[in-house]
Amino acid sequence: MTLDLKALQADVLRISDIYAREHGIDRSGDWAILKLQEELGELTAEHLRMSGRARGAADAGKLGDEAADVLGMLLIYCDRAGIDLEQAMQRKWLHWLKTETAVPQT
Repeated sequence: MTLDLKALQADVLRISDIYAREHGIDRSGDWAILKLQEELGELTAEHLRMSGRARGAADAGKLGDEAADVLGMLLIYCDRAGIDLEQAMQRKWLHWLKTETAVPQT
């Protein structure tokens, strides 16, 4: 499965708009970065439960849900901050694949 990051971001933004409207959430100012931090905290807490370093029942499904929340909030934050995440990933990470030397097959 390939993931179209821009399409995913557009869907996440639409869902965020619906959620905010239905729950009367003010998403002004630094809301997105604060929510991103909150979601990262929840992912961290679930990681600690999964590794036996926190109270409560570990749940691998919940770990995945929290990771999805972090990604969703990152996409929202990037939109609000004017960050083109695809360009940033190309510049920061993916350029290494273009310079990778192919290992000869033996």
